[in-house]
Amino acid sequence: MKELEKNLDGRGIRIGIVQSRFNPEVCDGLLEACRAQLLQNGVSESDITLATVPGALEVPLVLLHMAESEKFDALIALGAVIRGDTYHFEIVANESARCVNEVQLSCGVPIANAILTTDNDAQAIDRMLVKGSEAALVAIEMANLLRVLG
Repeated sequence: MKELEKNLDGRGIRIGIVQSRFNPEVCDGLLEACRAQLLQNGVSESDITLATVPGALEVPLVLLHMAESEKFDALIALGAVIRGDTYHFEIVANESARCVNEVQLSCGVPIANAILTTDNDAQAIDRMLVKGSEAALVAIEMANLLRVLG
C-alpha cells in the first residue's frame, strides 16, 4: 500500500487569508499565530495575502473569489463568533461554517476553517493562538497533499 505522508513544508505555497474584523482582539490573535506558523514552516511573506471583512458571514464570499482566482494553493478563514443572548449566534456559526465548506468543495481549493465558535470571550481568547497556528498547518498540509494527488 502506498501511503502519502504528511508534508508541512510551506516553501512555494501561496496562501490567502480572510479575516473577520468583528471581535478584533480574538481575530488579531488568530492572525498573529497563523502568520507566525506559516513563516515558521517556510511560507514566504510575499506568498501570503490577507483580506479583511466585517464579520464571519462575509468570509465565504471573499474565499470564493480567492479560490476562483487560481492564485492560491490554500486558503484560511479566521474569525470569532461568540455566543450572545439571541439565536443570531447559531445562524452565524452554522452558516459561516457551511458556506466555507461549500467554497472548498465547489472550487477544490483547501480551506482551513479557524472561525471560532465559543460560548464566551474567555473561551475564544484561550483558543485563538492554538487555532490560528493549527489553521496554518492544515493549509500547508492540504496544499501539499493536493499537489501530490495531482
